[in-house]
Amino acid sequence: MKPEDERQARYFFAGLGAVTGLAVWVPRAAFSIDGGFEGHARDLSVVFVDLPLILLGGVLVPLISWALAIRRVPPWAGAVAALAALALGAWGLTEWWTPRQHPDPGYDIPGM
Repeated sequence: MKPEDERQARYFFAGLGAVTGLAVWVPRAAFSIDGGFEGHARDLSVVFVDLPLILLGGVLVPLISWALAIRRVPPWAGAVAALAALALGAWGLTEWWTPRQHPDPGYDIPGM
């Protein structure tokens, strides 16, 4: 593989990982940014802490898996490995990371 092609592949996987991380982050963080009723549950740590970490992971996971795979297998198999790692990373993020989605439990007290 030519060095120019390798550099373009790195840029592609980094960009794809960042876009995927952002696409996973936006719908889950929307409630924490908006805050619900009168902004009561606003939590901006999803912007200042979670977003940078998710974007960093989205960029690094496919890059590292591609760099490790391309040393042992053909470039097309390295691309498949990078895409599989990105898909598994996005799935793991949706399973693990759950910012607040509903109002505080105090609103659901029966009889009040």
